[in-house]
Amino acid sequence: MSFAGKALRSFSTIPARGMATAAAPAAPTVKAPLVKTFQIYRWDPAQPSSKPHMQEYKIDINSCGPMVLDALLKIKNEQDPTLTFRRSCREGICGSCAMNIAGGNTLACIAKIERDSAPLKIYPLPHMYVVKDLVPDLTHFYRQYKSIEPYLKQKTGPPADGKENLQTIEDRKKLDGLYECILCACCSTSCPSYWWNSDVYLGPAVLMQAYRWMIDSRDQFGPERRAAMQNSFSVYRCHTIMNCAKTCPKGLNPGKAIAEIKKIMAAE
Repeated sequence: MSFAGKALRSFSTIPARGMATAAAPAAPTVKAPLVKTFQIYRWDPAQPSSKPHMQEYKIDINSCGPMVLDALLKIKNEQDPTLTFRRSCREGICGSCAMNIAGGNTLACIAKIERDSAPLKIYPLPHMYVVKDLVPDLTHFYRQYKSIEPYLKQKTGPPADGKENLQTIEDRKKLDGLYECILCACCSTSCPSYWWNSDVYLGPAVLMQAYRWMIDSRDQFGPERRAAMQNSFSVYRCHTIMNCAKTCPKGLNPGKAIAEIKKIMAAE
């Protein structure tokens, strides 16, 4: 190596006068354990001798994500692989992880874990048949949703030019607060009227979806949709208790949509 190369290499290892040397990386801060007890509803139909019961799990929430779903995944992965629950998107979009947490219906993926030592009770959605543990049977719920024909229906057929059905900005705004429903069933399973009459009362979630299609300017079957509900149970079992609006994880107001349906039906 030439003398110039040696000098350059030697010079590069010496910090310039007045320049601070790079500080050593700080050691990561280790949080003290914060143990929280989770009391979770358990029931396995494959074991007829086993009755529904609450099972306790203790985890360090300082080594866990901030949401209840994170805790459930940690329990399933590290303590009890038999724990059963639904989950998918983890972003409050799919509605799969709906359950009763600390006395209220919500989504486990957006429910924050309270950073205290108080036990947290978790149940499946109330007043529903349970498939296993935290998994409710939503067969009847989706059958009711299917009954309202939740899709665009027209008497004149699609546009002649084969393009999309146009809609004004004003008409599109009417759907705000309705189309965001993710059918998690939190509202319907918090409604006493639905608890008592779920065989005939459609419930907040399904009725809000029905209203969404009734007021869509592109749909032409509004009168027929309402005629199918002209009985004493489908709509009128709603007593405006408003549990539905209180519990909705998306901040929607099914009670208002039901009131609008009643208003239109009374006028007709």
